[in-house]
Amino acid sequence: MKLYDILAENERAGIEDRDIGIITDDTRKLKPGDIFVAITGRSFDGHAACADMLAKGASAVVADHDLGLPQQILTGDTRRMYGVLSSRYFGDPTKRLKLIAATGTNGKTTTVNIIKHILNENGHKCGCIGTAGYDVCGKVYEAHLTTPYQFDLYRLFKEMADNGAEYCVMEASSQALSQSRFVDEHFVCGIFTNLTQDHLDWHGTMENYYQAKKSLFASCGAAVINTDDPWGERLYSELRNEGGIKLIALSEERMTDVSACRISPRSGGISYILTDKQSEQAFPVSIPMPGAFNVMNSMGAAAACVQAGLDIRCAVNALNTVKGVCGRAEVLYDKDFTVICDYAHTEDGLEKTLGAIKPFVKGRLIVVFGAAGERDAGKRPAMGKCVSGYADIAVITSDNPRFEDPQSIIEQVRSGFDGECEVHTDTDRLQAIKLAVGMARKGDVIALCGKGHEEYQVIGDNYMHFSEHEIIKELCK
Repeated sequence: MKLYDILAENERAGIEDRDIGIITDDTRKLKPGDIFVAITGRSFDGHAACADMLAKGASAVVADHDLGLPQQILTGDTRRMYGVLSSRYFGDPTKRLKLIAATGTNGKTTTVNIIKHILNENGHKCGCIGTAGYDVCGKVYEAHLTTPYQFDLYRLFKEMADNGAEYCVMEASSQALSQSRFVDEHFVCGIFTNLTQDHLDWHGTMENYYQAKKSLFASCGAAVINTDDPWGERLYSELRNEGGIKLIALSEERMTDVSACRISPRSGGISYILTDKQSEQAFPVSIPMPGAFNVMNSMGAAAACVQAGLDIRCAVNALNTVKGVCGRAEVLYDKDFTVICDYAHTEDGLEKTLGAIKPFVKGRLIVVFGAAGERDAGKRPAMGKCVSGYADIAVITSDNPRFEDPQSIIEQVRSGFDGECEVHTDTDRLQAIKLAVGMARKGDVIALCGKGHEEYQVIGDNYMHFSEHEIIKELCK
């Protein structure tokens, strides 16, 4: 491939056409022939490395101001240009896909995986990009980011389009939205799940966090919004005033476009009646996924599929065949005692997960959890307080400590504890799980929170293999 293959006429001024390799913003990955994109980050400005990258053999550099260098592609926004060039490099693959995206703090993974299931059940081949993995309709790649960076993202779009996918449903993280990882795309539908404190280490304030999430809907033909959430109610109101987008309100509390009533939770799942205002029909729904929050997740998934072209009855029929989502209130062992694995890693996530589990615990609730390193330290005491309100026994441990001191993180989490909860600590997550299993008695429930589907621990910058599914299988033989 040549430079001119991915540059428009007005972008070629002063640029010599050359063979190109990949496109990257990582100085460590660049090889001769690659295009280097200069990104201005919080701790490093890639523009300072452009001359060195050309010296290493870069075919061109992308910059937002004139550096006085040869082979410089000038643009007003290098992050955006990164996405534009990546899309062109792979032949604009999203033109062959109908895109659906979910954004919000919690519920994205469950929602997109239910959407994928509904579409597949109705004969539509659907790829999926999110926290639980990158499914390109033939192969599933492990995910280290909810939404991959530009070049990797468009590579996945191309692979799933080449594999015959008609749809792609994806999680749109707030970081991805603020970093323009996908640009000039049209989404058939966007879903807003909820908003609670998270990622303030990146966004600084809840308002910035909200605005990043809201930006998705500028690219959507329709918006399915949880209006029971105060931020969702605000989003619905603002989008209605701005116009130009079809709005579908969801609620468990009142009659809206799509609503739920007669909600009946049980230990192995939840049932409810879904009412669709447009068709004036009501449908019974039963899914093997415990927790009232999964009413909103499943209802939002069905509503999104209708906006994507399905009949509401077809969407609900497929909804009733959902088997569950890996690492989301997933039962790993259920004999004398029960072990449940869930991705809950925020106060709100813990509140919803533990609140759903607690009413069905016959013995004691034992919670193993931790807080991620280098991620919004302000939420740690609140996580501790939440767990202390539900757990009979808590084991505070590590959850991707990265370069932070695990013991320091544990102490911050423990500072939020109150009440009579019995507390144990261990920085080694494997030992923490062994401790919990060793303490378990008949009727107890162990909730492993924070890792969910993940099969790794991030220690320093190393991804170490760590599968709670494998660990529980071995411990509970």
